[in-house]
Amino acid sequence: MKEPLKHRTLSAAIVDQLRRAILDGTYPAGSQLRQDALGDAYGVSRIPVREALFQLEAEGLVRIVPQKGAIVSELSLDEINDVFDLRRILEPRLLAQSAPRFTAVDFEGLDDIHKRFEKAIKARNVSDWGQLNADFHMALYVHAPQPRTRTIVLSLLQTSDRYTRLQLSNTKAMGIAEKEHAHLVALCRAQKVEEACRFLERHIESVRKDLLQVVGSGTIAPKSRRKSKR
Repeated sequence: MKEPLKHRTLSAAIVDQLRRAILDGTYPAGSQLRQDALGDAYGVSRIPVREALFQLEAEGLVRIVPQKGAIVSELSLDEINDVFDLRRILEPRLLAQSAPRFTAVDFEGLDDIHKRFEKAIKARNVSDWGQLNADFHMALYVHAPQPRTRTIVLSLLQTSDRYTRLQLSNTKAMGIAEKEHAHLVALCRAQKVEEACRFLERHIESVRKDLLQVVGSGTIAPKSRRKSKR
Protein backbone atom coordinates (compact mmCIF):
# COMPACT_ATOMS: atom_id res chain seq x y z
CA MET A 1 0.00 0.00 0.00
CA LYS A 2 2.89 2.41 0.68
CA GLU A 3 4.21 2.52 -2.91
CA PRO A 4 0.91 3.49 -4.65
CA LEU A 5 0.35 6.11 -1.96
CA LYS A 6 3.83 7.49 -2.60
CA HIS A 7 3.12 7.73 -6.33
CA ARG A 8 -0.21 9.46 -5.69
CA THR A 9 1.50 11.95 -3.37
CA LEU A 10 4.19 12.68 -5.97
CA SER A 11 1.56 13.01 -8.67
CA ALA A 12 -0.47 15.50 -6.61
CA ALA A 13 2.64 17.62 -5.99
CA ILE A 14 3.50 17.61 -9.69
CA VAL A 15 -0.09 18.56 -10.56
CA ASP A 16 0.15 21.58 -8.26
CA GLN A 17 3.47 22.73 -9.72
CA LEU A 18 2.45 22.21 -13.35
CA ARG A 19 -0.91 23.88 -12.80
CA ARG A 20 0.84 26.89 -11.30
CA ALA A 21 3.33 27.01 -14.19
CA ILE A 22 0.52 26.91 -16.77
CA LEU A 23 -1.51 29.57 -14.98
CA ASP A 24 1.41 31.97 -14.58
CA GLY A 25 2.41 31.57 -18.23
CA THR A 26 5.62 29.61 -17.71
CA TYR A 27 4.08 27.06 -20.07
CA PRO A 28 1.96 29.10 -22.51
CA ALA A 29 -0.86 27.69 -24.61
CA GLY A 30 0.43 25.28 -27.24
CA SER A 31 3.50 24.23 -25.24
CA GLN A 32 4.38 20.55 -25.35
CA LEU A 33 4.89 18.92 -21.94
CA ARG A 34 7.27 16.01 -22.40
CA GLN A 35 7.00 13.30 -19.76
CA ASP A 36 10.71 12.42 -19.84
CA ALA A 37 11.82 16.07 -19.52
CA LEU A 38 9.38 16.70 -16.68
CA GLY A 39 10.48 13.51 -14.96
CA ASP A 40 14.09 14.68 -15.12
CA ALA A 41 13.16 18.15 -13.87
CA TYR A 42 11.26 16.78 -10.88
CA GLY A 43 13.61 13.87 -10.27
CA VAL A 44 10.86 11.25 -10.62
CA SER A 45 9.88 8.45 -12.98
CA ARG A 46 7.40 9.00 -15.80
CA ILE A 47 4.58 7.29 -13.87
CA PRO A 48 3.65 10.15 -11.49
CA VAL A 49 4.22 12.65 -14.32
CA ARG A 50 1.80 10.74 -16.56
CA GLU A 51 -0.79 10.63 -13.75
CA ALA A 52 -0.37 14.38 -13.21
CA LEU A 53 -0.90 15.10 -16.91
CA PHE A 54 -4.08 13.02 -16.95
CA GLN A 55 -5.37 15.07 -13.99
CA LEU A 56 -4.54 18.32 -15.77
CA GLU A 57 -6.33 17.02 -18.85
CA ALA A 58 -9.43 16.41 -16.70
CA GLU A 59 -9.17 20.04 -15.52
CA GLY A 60 -8.98 21.23 -19.12
CA LEU A 61 -5.49 22.69 -18.79
CA VAL A 62 -3.81 20.23 -21.17
CA ARG A 63 -4.82 18.06 -24.12
CA ILE A 64 -3.38 14.59 -24.64
CA VAL A 65 -2.71 14.38 -28.38
CA PRO A 66 -1.76 11.08 -30.14
CA GLN A 67 1.87 11.09 -31.30
CA LYS A 68 2.48 14.43 -29.57
CA GLY A 69 1.70 13.83 -25.93
CA ALA A 70 0.47 16.56 -23.58
CA ILE A 71 -0.12 20.05 -25.02
CA VAL A 72 -1.12 23.08 -22.93
CA SER A 73 -4.69 23.90 -23.97
CA GLU A 74 -5.54 27.03 -25.91
CA LEU A 75 -7.82 29.55 -24.22
CA SER A 76 -11.30 28.97 -25.59
CA LEU A 77 -14.59 30.87 -25.80
CA ASP A 78 -16.46 27.57 -25.76
CA GLU A 79 -14.76 26.60 -22.52
CA ILE A 80 -15.53 29.95 -20.90
CA ASN A 81 -19.22 29.58 -21.69
CA ASP A 82 -19.30 25.93 -20.60
CA VAL A 83 -17.50 26.56 -17.29
CA PHE A 84 -19.49 29.66 -16.39
CA ASP A 85 -22.83 28.11 -17.37
CA LEU A 86 -22.12 25.31 -14.90
CA ARG A 87 -20.86 27.68 -12.20
CA ARG A 88 -23.96 29.86 -12.52
CA ILE A 89 -26.18 26.79 -11.99
CA LEU A 90 -24.24 24.98 -9.27
CA GLU A 91 -22.75 27.67 -7.04
CA PRO A 92 -26.01 29.43 -6.00
CA ARG A 93 -27.43 26.00 -5.10
CA LEU A 94 -24.46 25.31 -2.85
CA LEU A 95 -24.65 28.75 -1.25
CA ALA A 96 -28.36 28.27 -0.51
CA GLN A 97 -27.50 25.13 1.47
CA SER A 98 -24.40 26.48 3.15
CA ALA A 99 -25.17 30.08 4.15
CA PRO A 100 -27.87 29.31 6.76
CA ARG A 101 -25.28 27.18 8.61
CA PHE A 102 -22.56 29.84 8.81
CA THR A 103 -21.02 30.47 12.22
CA ALA A 104 -18.93 33.34 13.55
CA VAL A 105 -15.84 31.26 12.77
CA ASP A 106 -16.96 30.88 9.15
CA PHE A 107 -17.36 34.64 8.77
CA GLU A 108 -13.93 35.20 10.30
CA GLY A 109 -12.50 32.84 7.69
CA LEU A 110 -14.30 34.62 4.85
CA ASP A 111 -13.13 38.01 6.13
CA ASP A 112 -9.55 36.74 6.32
CA ILE A 113 -9.63 35.44 2.74
CA HIS A 114 -11.15 38.73 1.58
CA LYS A 115 -8.42 40.74 3.30
CA ARG A 116 -5.72 38.60 1.66
CA PHE A 117 -7.49 39.03 -1.69
CA GLU A 118 -7.38 42.83 -1.16
CA LYS A 119 -3.67 42.69 -0.37
CA ALA A 120 -2.95 40.56 -3.44
CA ILE A 121 -4.82 43.07 -5.61
CA LYS A 122 -2.95 46.06 -4.16
CA ALA A 123 0.36 44.23 -4.62
CA ARG A 124 -0.72 43.03 -8.09
CA ASN A 125 0.26 39.55 -6.97
CA VAL A 126 -1.12 37.67 -9.98
CA SER A 127 -0.11 34.25 -8.70
CA ASP A 128 -2.39 34.61 -5.65
CA TRP A 129 -5.50 36.09 -7.29
CA GLY A 130 -6.95 32.90 -8.71
CA GLN A 131 -6.22 30.76 -5.66
CA LEU A 132 -7.73 33.28 -3.25
CA ASN A 133 -10.77 33.66 -5.50
CA ALA A 134 -11.27 29.89 -5.45
CA ASP A 135 -10.67 29.78 -1.68
CA PHE A 136 -13.29 32.49 -1.16
CA HIS A 137 -15.93 30.75 -3.25
CA MET A 138 -15.30 27.34 -1.71
CA ALA A 139 -15.49 28.87 1.79
CA LEU A 140 -18.99 30.05 0.89
CA TYR A 141 -20.04 26.46 0.19
CA VAL A 142 -18.27 24.70 3.04
CA HIS A 143 -21.48 23.59 4.81
CA ALA A 144 -23.39 22.47 1.70
CA PRO A 145 -24.17 18.73 2.12
CA GLN A 146 -23.36 17.99 -1.54
CA PRO A 147 -19.73 16.82 -1.60
CA ARG A 148 -19.87 15.72 -5.25
CA THR A 149 -21.15 19.11 -6.37
CA ARG A 150 -18.50 20.88 -4.29
CA THR A 151 -15.82 18.74 -5.95
CA ILE A 152 -17.18 19.63 -9.39
CA VAL A 153 -17.26 23.34 -8.51
CA LEU A 154 -13.68 23.23 -7.22
CA SER A 155 -12.60 21.74 -10.54
CA LEU A 156 -14.52 24.46 -12.42
CA LEU A 157 -12.84 27.15 -10.33
CA GLN A 158 -9.44 25.64 -11.06
CA THR A 159 -10.22 25.56 -14.77
CA SER A 160 -11.49 29.13 -14.77
CA ASP A 161 -8.41 30.36 -12.87
CA ARG A 162 -6.46 31.22 -16.03
CA TYR A 163 -9.51 33.09 -17.33
CA THR A 164 -10.10 34.85 -14.02
CA ARG A 165 -6.54 36.18 -14.20
CA LEU A 166 -7.40 37.75 -17.54
CA GLN A 167 -10.60 39.24 -16.13
CA LEU A 168 -8.71 40.66 -13.14
CA SER A 169 -5.92 42.07 -15.29
CA ASN A 170 -7.25 45.63 -15.06
CA THR A 171 -7.82 47.86 -12.05
CA LYS A 172 -11.55 48.32 -12.66
CA ALA A 173 -12.27 44.57 -12.70
CA MET A 174 -10.19 44.04 -9.56
CA GLY A 175 -12.13 46.73 -7.71
CA ILE A 176 -15.46 45.27 -8.80
CA ALA A 177 -14.49 41.75 -7.68
CA GLU A 178 -13.37 43.08 -4.30
CA LYS A 179 -16.64 44.96 -3.74
CA GLU A 180 -18.85 42.10 -4.93
CA HIS A 181 -17.11 39.59 -2.66
CA ALA A 182 -17.60 41.95 0.29
CA HIS A 183 -21.29 42.38 -0.60
CA LEU A 184 -21.78 38.61 -0.76
CA VAL A 185 -20.38 38.24 2.75
CA ALA A 186 -22.56 41.08 4.00
CA LEU A 187 -25.71 39.47 2.58
CA CYS A 188 -24.82 36.12 4.14
CA ARG A 189 -24.06 37.75 7.48
CA ALA A 190 -27.51 39.40 7.38
CA GLN A 191 -29.00 35.97 6.53
CA LYS A 192 -30.43 37.34 3.30
CA VAL A 193 -29.74 33.99 1.68
CA GLU A 194 -32.06 34.22 -1.33
CA GLU A 195 -30.75 37.67 -2.18
CA ALA A 196 -27.17 36.42 -1.77
CA CYS A 197 -27.82 33.55 -4.18
CA ARG A 198 -29.28 35.89 -6.80
CA PHE A 199 -26.33 38.26 -6.37
CA LEU A 200 -23.87 35.36 -6.70
CA GLU A 201 -25.49 34.34 -9.98
CA ARG A 202 -25.15 37.92 -11.28
CA HIS A 203 -21.55 38.04 -10.05
CA ILE A 204 -20.62 34.90 -11.99
CA GLU A 205 -22.42 36.15 -15.09
CA SER A 206 -20.68 39.54 -14.95
CA VAL A 207 -17.29 37.83 -14.77
CA ARG A 208 -18.23 35.79 -17.85
CA LYS A 209 -19.25 38.92 -19.76
CA ASP A 210 -16.01 40.70 -18.85
CA LEU A 211 -14.03 37.67 -19.99
CA LEU A 212 -15.82 37.51 -23.31
CA GLN A 213 -14.96 41.19 -23.84
CA VAL A 214 -11.32 40.47 -23.08
CA VAL A 215 -11.41 37.54 -25.50
CA GLY A 216 -13.06 39.67 -28.17
CA SER A 217 -10.28 42.25 -27.82
CA GLY A 218 -7.84 39.69 -29.17
CA THR A 219 -6.28 38.25 -26.02
CA ILE A 220 -7.19 34.74 -27.17
CA ALA A 221 -5.95 33.27 -30.40
CA PRO A 222 -8.21 33.64 -33.50
CA LYS A 223 -8.45 29.86 -33.76
CA SER A 224 -10.26 29.75 -30.42
CA ARG A 225 -12.55 32.61 -31.40
CA ARG A 226 -13.60 30.92 -34.62
CA LYS A 227 -14.82 27.92 -32.64
CA SER A 228 -17.40 29.97 -30.75
CA LYS A 229 -20.88 30.54 -32.18
CA ARG A 230 -21.71 33.17 -29.57
